[in-house]
Amino acid sequence: MPNAPKNNKTRNRKEKVTEQRQEKSSMREISAPASVTSTSFPIVAIGASAGGLEAFSSLLRALPPEPGLALVFIPHLDPTHESAMVELLSRITSLPVYQAAEAVRVAYNALYVLPPNSDMTITDGVLHLVRREAGRGHHMPIDSFFTSLAEDQTSNAIGIILSGTATDGTLGLSAIKNHGGITFAQDLTTAKYDGMPNSAVGAGVVDYVLPPDRIAEELIRIQRQPSREQPPASMFNGKDRLMKEVFRLLKGVSRVDFVDYKVATIQRRILRRMNINRVDELADYVKLLRRNPSEVEALYRDVLINVTGFFRNPDVFESLREVVYPKLLLGRNFSEPVRVWVPGCSTGEETYSHAISLVEILSELRVEVPIQIFGTDLSESAIQRARTGFYKESVASEVSEIRLRRFFHKVPEGYQISKSIRDMCVFARQNVFSDPPFSRMDLISCRNVLIYLSPVLQKKVIPIFHYALKEGGFLLVGNTEGLLRSGAEIFDLVDRKAKIYQKKSVPSRATFGLSISTPTIAEPASDRPPRGPKEEGPAKTPVDVQREADRLLLSRYVPSAVVVNEDLEIVQSRGRTNRYLELPTGKASLNLLKMARPGLLYELRSLMEKARKNSAPVSKDNFALEDGNQTISLRLEIVPFRTPARDQRHFLVLFEEKDHSDPVPAQPPAQRQSAKVISDAKDMQVAQLKQELDSTKEYLQSIIESQEATNEELQSANEEIQSGNEELQSTNEELQTSKEELESANEELTTVNEEIQHRNQQLAQLSNDLINLLNSATIPMVMLGEDLHIRRYTPEAERVFGFSSHDMGKALTHLHLNLDVPELERWMLDVMRDMTMHNEQVKARDGRFYKLRITPYRTLENKIDGVVVALLDITDLVTERAAKSDGRSETKQ
Repeated sequence: MPNAPKNNKTRNRKEKVTEQRQEKSSMREISAPASVTSTSFPIVAIGASAGGLEAFSSLLRALPPEPGLALVFIPHLDPTHESAMVELLSRITSLPVYQAAEAVRVAYNALYVLPPNSDMTITDGVLHLVRREAGRGHHMPIDSFFTSLAEDQTSNAIGIILSGTATDGTLGLSAIKNHGGITFAQDLTTAKYDGMPNSAVGAGVVDYVLPPDRIAEELIRIQRQPSREQPPASMFNGKDRLMKEVFRLLKGVSRVDFVDYKVATIQRRILRRMNINRVDELADYVKLLRRNPSEVEALYRDVLINVTGFFRNPDVFESLREVVYPKLLLGRNFSEPVRVWVPGCSTGEETYSHAISLVEILSELRVEVPIQIFGTDLSESAIQRARTGFYKESVASEVSEIRLRRFFHKVPEGYQISKSIRDMCVFARQNVFSDPPFSRMDLISCRNVLIYLSPVLQKKVIPIFHYALKEGGFLLVGNTEGLLRSGAEIFDLVDRKAKIYQKKSVPSRATFGLSISTPTIAEPASDRPPRGPKEEGPAKTPVDVQREADRLLLSRYVPSAVVVNEDLEIVQSRGRTNRYLELPTGKASLNLLKMARPGLLYELRSLMEKARKNSAPVSKDNFALEDGNQTISLRLEIVPFRTPARDQRHFLVLFEEKDHSDPVPAQPPAQRQSAKVISDAKDMQVAQLKQELDSTKEYLQSIIESQEATNEELQSANEEIQSGNEELQSTNEELQTSKEELESANEELTTVNEEIQHRNQQLAQLSNDLINLLNSATIPMVMLGEDLHIRRYTPEAERVFGFSSHDMGKALTHLHLNLDVPELERWMLDVMRDMTMHNEQVKARDGRFYKLRITPYRTLENKIDGVVVALLDITDLVTERAAKSDGRSETKQ
């Protein structure tokens, strides 16, 4: 269908313009290509702001005429002005361009554009429009559409962020990626404004960072990927061995066994990574995983689904306020904290939402109760983000203005949760299936986690939640989730709509402890041959025999030892250590220095300081230690080491006794004493005291040196602070000056803006006058540019010349006209060159005669910038002349 006629612009009321646009879009949809199933072709959503039209034009030019996908363009548009985006894009691409309208089904090989003053979503492949609502903060139409596209199309969704300012699109790309789709961002070096692409890349939600033309190439490659032509399950049929290898590699990186997770979810994530890495076969992808540990980590991050938001499903939080919180606070000791656990907390929005909700209801009730909220997740990066509490500016659309002012404060990156709320929340990495759970919880909020777990894992985790809750505690699950039959036996349903359950007073069937399966050992990478059938080999030694043999060897030949952490807390012990360590009196403590027996403290402290400082093993030989009736010779050694998995430093403290087959008795019987024995005992005691004194002196000297070094560092830091203070004062003065300059510039810009608005009004008035003049003219008239392309025309010209609104912007001489004017181009060029009028009599294909008048198009600067072609119907005049001429001829005869 043709575009809207130009005379639509004469409408003064915006409602009529909007209605006509929607009617036009609906008419276009009738002529759009027949749509196919929503899951049979990718739907590509492109978000852009300032500078985005240029980038999108480059992307469109690089696409073939039939790319086999649907494009939806979401630009930032002025809600108060009409958009010419459809007309502009129609000149760039051969794809049909439609302005989106309500209830339009998306078709492939077509481009849809968001209309002004509207927000758009998609459901079952059908577009839905709502009027844009004026609200606080930035308008986020890209996030809104991307999120709905992710939920509707899952792995068929593709999101692209092009040039633009602010952060719109980051949350939307995150949703697309978490639902299995693929995400792009424009290369920062080619983006005119890199705010939006940079925000998305910084958030880690972008799969490809490319210039627009390269994005087009990747889109075509993804569309032609063989895996798109067959359902995901069919690609994994008969490939259980390869899937087990994938699970083994994932477990080696994350220590998480994904075998019992939802198979379809894992398969979609694997297919996504295969598309990104341009791999068609699962076997080839497994080889890539073996060669490239970073790809295993990327797959692990993809498997962890981090879809969250503040106050998701507000009705659920309203149900908590009405049903759960009053019961938790009824008859409660105000010194007992309210404890909440949020497993699968992702980046913390859900955890902070519960904290805010609890603070609000406690404020309303005017009671003070401590709040402890624990957020856990498998993703370490998500936990780190949750702890900082930094979120994008789009958070303003998720929380009310009152909450935003009360619980957030503005930062350059967006918003940060207030410190009072952050102090209530504790975040930690935890695998809820293998790590010990929390206990005595009032509420567990586990929303949208169970849907990704197989029934086996659900059956295991629900009793764990039952164990973690205190008597009468509540369990909250997602709206699309529910408890299995075994879960219904230990929980009562309290609110069916909000999916809130309460713990029953029945024994918990939760099972804890380490897995008894043999740990998986990472094998060498890519050249490992596949395992063949088992061959019978020599009989293996029973495991219990090996363990007993190891125990005997450790007890007889390995010195006693303890393992301590950075805080000198004992975490493990080996052998008999009671000769060297003992529990202190009073409060129990496992601190190494507090447990050291008399005579060991100074040596242990001195050696530990050296080991910490040098990060190298240290030791001391021939150390005398009294033990009851005898003195033993001891070798102390401290070996620092780090664990590969957690990169934490620990210390191994070894107590090795020297051979002393003839121990020296401290007090031999009187009848057997001799002068020599007494002398040796005294010498030994004196030597021991000297040794302790030397150790004390060394330790004191090390403390003095450490104190002097600390004083020097403090002095240096003080000088730097003073210098920094002076610089800050100078910077403050410069900022004050800059502020005054900016205020002055702002006033000037305000004046200029008012002038521009006034000129825009004048231009709008002139444009309206010109359009009305052209529409009221009954003469066929066409205005052409210097390149002889059509600029404007009267309605009558469309009928006489024989072109349509689709030809706007095209060269008049390249069109098939209803007039027989082979010399038209030469005539128009002569007029522009000679700056004179040119008249010709021409004949139309329907037999009518016209007087063709071509005049130069002059600007206010008297510059020739095209021509004006007008036609005057002289058919009656020519017919009359011909009749007179025929009459004269007959008279003469």
